[in-house]
Amino acid sequence: MVVGIRKRIHDHLVERRIRRTRLVTKYGRCNIEFGNVKYGNHFAFLLDFWTTFVEFRWRFVLFFFIASFTLSWFIFGLLWFWIARNNGDLTWQNPSKGHIPCVDNVYNLITAFLFSLETQTSIGYGGRAITPFCSGAVTLIIIQYLIGNIINCFMCGVILAKISIPKKRAKTITFSEMAVICPKKDFLCLMIRVANLRKTLMIGSQIYGKLLRTTIKPDGETIIMDQVNIEFVVDAGKDNLFFVCPLTLYHVIDNTSPFFEMAVDTLHKQEFELVVFLDGTTESTNSACQVRTSFIPQEIMWGYNFLPIISRNKEGKYRVNFSNFSKVVPVATAHCAYCFHNMKGHHLHTIDGIDNGEFEVIDNLEQPNMTKM
Repeated sequence: MVVGIRKRIHDHLVERRIRRTRLVTKYGRCNIEFGNVKYGNHFAFLLDFWTTFVEFRWRFVLFFFIASFTLSWFIFGLLWFWIARNNGDLTWQNPSKGHIPCVDNVYNLITAFLFSLETQTSIGYGGRAITPFCSGAVTLIIIQYLIGNIINCFMCGVILAKISIPKKRAKTITFSEMAVICPKKDFLCLMIRVANLRKTLMIGSQIYGKLLRTTIKPDGETIIMDQVNIEFVVDAGKDNLFFVCPLTLYHVIDNTSPFFEMAVDTLHKQEFELVVFLDGTTESTNSACQVRTSFIPQEIMWGYNFLPIISRNKEGKYRVNFSNFSKVVPVATAHCAYCFHNMKGHHLHTIDGIDNGEFEVIDNLEQPNMTKM
């Protein structure tokens, strides 16, 4: 039991360390912080206040929503109280019998606040109403009406923008937890899977990748986060993907690929991060959307291939088995890209593949339990 607890603690610490060191999390969030920013640059966020408000967390948006309305009601309530006081409408001022108030039934601070609330929200209970004998009251009610509408429009716009933000659409697009390296059509390829969980399409989808690593130039200069373009394609090309069902994206490992000099026994010793991007336009809202994920060397399996997940039933309908989305099987694979291209039939990886405790490997002869798309 003690050994099991120690193993869990060790695995948790390793996972936290990996999460801290990677630039992009598996869910697409960028793990980066900015330091020593000049104080004057913070005013740029105030100038771009719309984007700042939209990017606030929901708890802060709700706080500003409640505070803006409540504070405006209270401030205008004070102004209505001040007008009533100047006109001698308050109870403690003992107005005469024939006295004409600026606002009927506003005789203390509470009634002034209630009149402010009723005016700005257009409730109009009828118990409190402005009279035409105070020009200051007429001016104030016009100003409050205009400011109240501005607050309404702004806060409704912020909430609507946050609800319809394209970032939420990315939650229904998922990548495989691991990437695999295996032969495909006489090429050694790095492959990943991506699926659209909604039936609405992503229009004009494009897929590409960036390999991030630290490199040292011949002159001794160290470049942290050096970016190398990684091309991903499907059988039909790399642009305008027909994203109606899960796709397997692959990168050909040739002599121009940064993976060409890696091998099965050196891959997990490398230090790099493969960031994969999927850009597209949401069909239902016509808004641009980008989905991101990343893979570190420990999440790339050499000598494995994904299980097929698309089939047709007896009625001719296409079905997708999402239970096999991230499942893999071992396949015969050269232990390095150089051997694959120059030593055909030699140095093949065994059929047993590389054991990875975090990944479920099943027999390829297993009959999958298909689920309807």
